[in-house]
Amino acid sequence: MNSKVSLLPLALTSLLLAACGGGGGGDTPPTQTMGTLGVSITDAPACGFDAVNVTVNKVRVNTSATASDTDSGWTDITLSPGKKINLLNLTNGTLDALGQTSLAAGRYNQVRLVLDPNTGNATANSVVLSGTTAEISLDTPSAVQSGIKMNADFTVEAGQRYDLVMDFDACKSIVTKGNGKYALKPVVKVIPTALNGISGFVGAPLVSDGVTVSAQQNGAVVAATVPSSTGEFVLPRLPLGNYDVVITSNTHAAYVVGGVPVTSTTGMVPISTTGAPFTLANTSLMGSISGTATLTPASATESALLSAKQAITGGPTVTLRYTNADLSTGAYSITKLPLAAPQYAAYSATLPLTFASAGTIPATGMYKVDASATGYTTLSNAAVDLNVANAVNVNFNLVP
Repeated sequence: MNSKVSLLPLALTSLLLAACGGGGGGDTPPTQTMGTLGVSITDAPACGFDAVNVTVNKVRVNTSATASDTDSGWTDITLSPGKKINLLNLTNGTLDALGQTSLAAGRYNQVRLVLDPNTGNATANSVVLSGTTAEISLDTPSAVQSGIKMNADFTVEAGQRYDLVMDFDACKSIVTKGNGKYALKPVVKVIPTALNGISGFVGAPLVSDGVTVSAQQNGAVVAATVPSSTGEFVLPRLPLGNYDVVITSNTHAAYVVGGVPVTSTTGMVPISTTGAPFTLANTSLMGSISGTATLTPASATESALLSAKQAITGGPTVTLRYTNADLSTGAYSITKLPLAAPQYAAYSATLPLTFASAGTIPATGMYKVDASATGYTTLSNAAVDLNVANAVNVNFNLVP
């Protein structure tokens, strides 16, 4: 690894909390058949917020992938009182420990994250808009009290400790709900524990320009982060594979590094260094796409995700910006879309990388917009042109 790349320290500062056993009933298994489970939480960046707060009440695990919240077989880590966490403090690989517990050795296939309800505490789950200080209560679906369900597949060995990390995607999890209200649509997944991934630096003056860095596969965002005050970024805990790294900001063209190979579960792949950070030299005018994305039949908990994409000529398809439609009205607006051509460099272990303007499909200043929602068929508008004016009334109606 390049000696100039310094990883951001993991902020494992939270005390491990005492755990309560849950579920199944019956006698406690003998010590030689027991293992230990430790659980932590991390986050991808949020869009347009200074804080995204959730209050964690409990983490539950079960050997059955299909167990309901009232079935037997659950082992719980209970936080009493619940732990309020600002997810935006947990970017660049930072973890917050939620606790540990002893449990029967074996293979586990389901994890549930239980949040405190806002009943009696309106800001247990809340957001703070950028540039403000007031906490706005989040409407939370009933599912957060029975547990946000995550598929998992991990094995706890007898006499050994297994550490589980949950990645809470704050950006995709917050949706507007008309009239200044916000709702929680939880997007959480279990990710690898070992610290591997992709690292790099952008120039420190760019940090205030709204820089976001994402690792993508086939145009789908797998992980995202924002740089630290020094310009350092880490896209951590990635499954092995090749990734396209996309760097966006408020006033510059998009920068794309294609085909970054992640081949180790413990090592970082640097794509720039502190001595030669990405400078994002090409500025760009910006445009926006707006409209409605409605669901038929309507859903009280699901809203459409809108993604603005471009395909690099001879290279990957990437998402430059994405947003959730309003849960009540379906209204959406994707802003700060560069009109200039993206700058592209294929990955090389020899740094610094050399970027060049890339052709795109659709053409420069145009975007393909995808509208998707769980349980509904994805729709696309293949060529939305922003070269003359912002695009309005780009509407979708999704059906199953």
